[in-house]
Amino acid sequence: QVQLVESGGGLVQAGDSLRLSCTASGRTFSGYVMAWFRQAPGKEREFVAGISSSGALTNYADSLKGRFTVSRDNAKNTVYLQMNNLIPEDTAAYYCAARPYTGVVHTTSGTYNYWGQGTQVTVSS
Repeated sequence: QVQLVESGGGLVQAGDSLRLSCTASGRTFSGYVMAWFRQAPGKEREFVAGISSSGALTNYADSLKGRFTVSRDNAKNTVYLQMNNLIPEDTAAYYCAARPYTGVVHTTSGTYNYWGQGTQVTVSS
């Protein structure tokens, strides 16, 4: 089992930045691909960004490239999501997810085995 706990969400204004963190406990963190998803009210959960077990490979939703950056610190069992120039459309609950790394940073939520409880990000205009 892997337990994931997100933090760093909050209420910000358009143009601000936030950094989300997700700390894992349980099995060996460095063997897992980590990803961020988000879900806005009334919408499906969507892929935001993911990072391979070593951090060498990343994957982003096309619409978020350039504003969001995913990174990880395996020594701290933590993955981060740096979000810059936030817009109201970024308002959502953000979830951290994990799955064993098999060489691909998957973008489909159903392929991830473990999930955090989510952290809310609200961007006001």
